[in-house]
Amino acid sequence: MTASGRDLLRQLLLLNYNELRTQLARRLGSVEHASDALQDTWLRLEGGGQIGHVSQPEPYLLRIAYNIALKRRQRDRASMTLDDARAALDLVDDAPDPERVAEAKSELAAIDDALAELSPRRRDILLASRVEGIPLSEIATRYGISQRMVEIELKSALMHCGWRLGRKIVQRFGPGSLKGSYKRNAQ
Repeated sequence: MTASGRDLLRQLLLLNYNELRTQLARRLGSVEHASDALQDTWLRLEGGGQIGHVSQPEPYLLRIAYNIALKRRQRDRASMTLDDARAALDLVDDAPDPERVAEAKSELAAIDDALAELSPRRRDILLASRVEGIPLSEIATRYGISQRMVEIELKSALMHCGWRLGRKIVQRFGPGSLKGSYKRNAQ
């Protein structure tokens, strides 16, 4: 193609840029990749070199841009970082850092202290319900008390532990008679 043919391709690229980008984005699945490919197509046309006779200039431009996008995609895949590879293989280290380990140990010690302050029955009810997952009706049978009493004991235990850890406990069960702030002497 002659220099005037190269000018014709550049003009076509400028005048039909949005339409070319839309068509290319459909094929590539990304407007951003389509825009980048068309920019590189423009640079290729500016760079010179021989271009033979082009009977259909618009499909020719689309083919150049599409090939450029495919080569870029292959190049990007080939230059994967070690972190990318680990993430792709799901080998990311999820172990907590030393600061989080120290925080967890401190919180665990605070929980142990809060549990130690509970009466034995309250502590057992809390652990049976929340750690062992035993239904409240079974806990009531185990201790020979009503399910309502189990709920009251459990709520009191949770409120105490929440208060000791500086956390708010959201009520999701049980009687509404204990609404309000936790009283330390309710043990």
